[in-house]
Amino acid sequence: MTTDSPAAAISMPRALFVFAIFYGGMVCIAGVLGNKQVALGPLAVEAGIFAFLLLVVTSSAVAELYGRATANKLVLFGFIPLLVSLFLTLVVLATPASAEMTGDRLAAFDTIMKATPRIWIGGIIAYGVSTLLNVHIFSRLKRAGGRLLWLRAGIASVLSQIVDTLLFITIAFYGVFPIGDLLLGQMIAKIVLSVILVAPLVYIFVGLGRRLDQAHG
Repeated sequence: MTTDSPAAAISMPRALFVFAIFYGGMVCIAGVLGNKQVALGPLAVEAGIFAFLLLVVTSSAVAELYGRATANKLVLFGFIPLLVSLFLTLVVLATPASAEMTGDRLAAFDTIMKATPRIWIGGIIAYGVSTLLNVHIFSRLKRAGGRLLWLRAGIASVLSQIVDTLLFITIAFYGVFPIGDLLLGQMIAKIVLSVILVAPLVYIFVGLGRRLDQAHG
């Protein structure tokens, strides 16, 4: 006999549900924002880093609240919206544009949405490796007795961002042009942003998660 009662349903913490939806959105928008390079004082960085740092913050908060295994699942499930969005992008690019769409709008769309296979592959690999590495380092530091949430979050984010930059730029652009200056500049920018933004945001996300779960309970 089956039952539709709430007690028979699989229970999922409210905060984890909210974070999972948010995470999927950030996975998809990061690549779009990355088409613009922004100036932060003397630093220049592709704007997708803001969405990517929120992925780091969210996965760290999930690791803190629900453990490493759950955070790793969040990262792995993040491949679903990432790959589906890439597939839909290819479908839309291959579909003929309406005659009502002006040439300048079509050219702008193609410029933003088109990317070489190396860039797509580099983004996918860098996402998976760096976000899983962030969760791993964050969790290992906690098991090693690290009680300072801000320090664990900062160290994990900085190291994962270095790996992310090395992987993406090397895969996407090695052999196309000299990448030394680009690597150095992106690393410095991402490290600075990680130090400034990640630690306080992790505190906010962890606090929000606990309040959502307490309200639900």
